[in-house]
Amino acid sequence: MPDNINDKEKYEYEEVVVYEEYDEPLFHPTKILLYLILAGLVMVFIGVSFSYAYTRAEQGIPPIEIPFLFVLNTVVLILSSLTIHQANTAYQMDDTVKYQKSLLYTIVLTIAFMLLQILAFWQLVQANDALFSASDTARSYLQVVSGLHFTHVFAGLPFLLLFYRTAKKRMVEPVSVLVYFSDPEKRIKLKLLTIYWHFLDVLWVYLVLFFWINWLIQ
Repeated sequence: MPDNINDKEKYEYEEVVVYEEYDEPLFHPTKILLYLILAGLVMVFIGVSFSYAYTRAEQGIPPIEIPFLFVLNTVVLILSSLTIHQANTAYQMDDTVKYQKSLLYTIVLTIAFMLLQILAFWQLVQANDALFSASDTARSYLQVVSGLHFTHVFAGLPFLLLFYRTAKKRMVEPVSVLVYFSDPEKRIKLKLLTIYWHFLDVLWVYLVLFFWINWLIQ
């Protein structure tokens, strides 16, 4: 910090430094923790999916046909990534109405994705009943992959609900709105939640493409 500044300038300087630390949290502990968790999930899903491909090739297990609802699920999840991105944009622009609506849309799309995923896997089990009765291995891989993905989608939902509930509770008057939008901690948490949500999108697309390619090379 420069030595030739008065107290007022010193306060403004420190305020800017703190704001920039939260606004661009390159080495923020929470961000590093999130990246470590995402890296672990990537290794788990890649390991399970390639283990399935190897086991299928070794044991001659028939491929799992991807139901049409998986394609619809992909569209729904992509839309939820777009809406949470809009929530970030609205937060930066101090747009209360758009921010709350974007969070609500993300919650609705997430719930729709989860319900459609349950229906899709139920149809998948029904369509491959003969496969599962003949091979517990295929059923185990399907349960692991579907269970893991559903779990990490479900794990993000409470954070969305918390953000939306807090926004509805605190955005009731100009002063509280100003305090809400100027909170650097809330800004970084919203960014990290958005990163996590985009990760869900990429991971789901990977899984759909992986099983689709396995189905093509029967």
